Amino acid sequence: MDTISSKPFQIPKQLVWEAWKLVKANAGSAGVDKESLEDFEKKLKDNLYKLWNRLTSGSYMPPPVKGVAIPKKSGGQRMLGVPCVADRVAQAVVKLTFEPIVEEVFLPDSYGYRPNKSAHDAIGVTRQRCWKYDWVLEFDIKGLFDNIPHELLLKAVRLHTQCKWTILYIERWLKAPMVMPDGTIKPRDKGTPQGGVISPVLSNLFLHYVFDKWMATNYKENPWCRYADDGLVHCKTCDDASSILCSLQQRFNECGLELHPEKTKIVYCKDSKRIQEYPCNEFKFLGFTFISRTAINPYTKQPFNNFLPGVSKEALKDMRKQVKFQWRLHLRSDVSLEVLAKTYNPVIRGWMQYYGKFYKTALQSLANYINMKLVRWARRKYKSLKTHKQRAYDWLVNTYKANPKLFENWKSFKVC
Repeated sequence: MDTISSKPFQIPKQLVWEAWKLVKANAGSAGVDKESLEDFEKKLKDNLYKLWNRLTSGSYMPPPVKGVAIPKKSGGQRMLGVPCVADRVAQAVVKLTFEPIVEEVFLPDSYGYRPNKSAHDAIGVTRQRCWKYDWVLEFDIKGLFDNIPHELLLKAVRLHTQCKWTILYIERWLKAPMVMPDGTIKPRDKGTPQGGVISPVLSNLFLHYVFDKWMATNYKENPWCRYADDGLVHCKTCDDASSILCSLQQRFNECGLELHPEKTKIVYCKDSKRIQEYPCNEFKFLGFTFISRTAINPYTKQPFNNFLPGVSKEALKDMRKQVKFQWRLHLRSDVSLEVLAKTYNPVIRGWMQYYGKFYKTALQSLANYINMKLVRWARRKYKSLKTHKQRAYDWLVNTYKANPKLFENWKSFKVC
């Protein structure tokens, strides 16, 4: 009978169970073995025991990850590496053990993929710093997950843990090959697959030494914020930003990484008081565009221009595309307005909660767009409105007045 004490590695069964709960909560698709979460759960007890037995004996060998190409918003494709369900559970076991250790050393201004930190936190602190510093160095790391050198990463791992099985399995995951969409098997000698459970922790650990700690040591006077491979450095002058950019390029090159040439730039935070001419006066960060926007002085009630974040044009375009091509509201005349609200409110609520956190009025155009799709739905559903667009809009206004909380966008923006 297997017992923990008889195994080379001491891994509690409860840890495997906690790992499974994390994987199930995060959902996800099947890996190369085509086994779904539902399939895995049918023999959950046996599957988890087998996994625990292999992990504790040191015999666990990660299967290849499944390469899935997804389109980038900026064009081209990004390759995700989707592990099998059992492998995701195994990675979660290591994450539960390793993440609390490195979390103690990570710096406060690293926000991506970290517990109790959010994109809104990063946006909020960036907004405040843009009011204090005139210049921003915006940078993006080209292909971060594909290019992290294994030797340097494992050196960082060993610096924070002496747990043999943690080091062993992280090294095996780094070397696990990827099955490409065309069926070919691609070996890996660098990178950690984007899509793996342990990958975000490993990438944060690597960048902790490559960027975070390096900045804190060499540029103490320059606040910075990093969310995964996107980062910002606040500067007092343009020359300061240019100098840091040169140093940063050299630093990343020394560590096997490269700054994205098109997504890395120096930005002037122009507003009512900053009147210097500079070709770049805006930057994008986590779906928001920071740019000069009209604000109201709380004391004088007078309008002025302030450098503020609001939903980006690209994000608005993506949301409108989803409404137009995926929802296709005008073709759903077989259901009631209440059913439409119940179906799409969770998505609209998510948009409003995320993008409406800062400069909510920038979402007005999206709210209007959804309303016009509802008008089109009404003209198709009700014969009396078919040839009368204005009458259909009046109907929507009256419906809003009768039930102003029916749709999530109505709670934030009036229909009038």
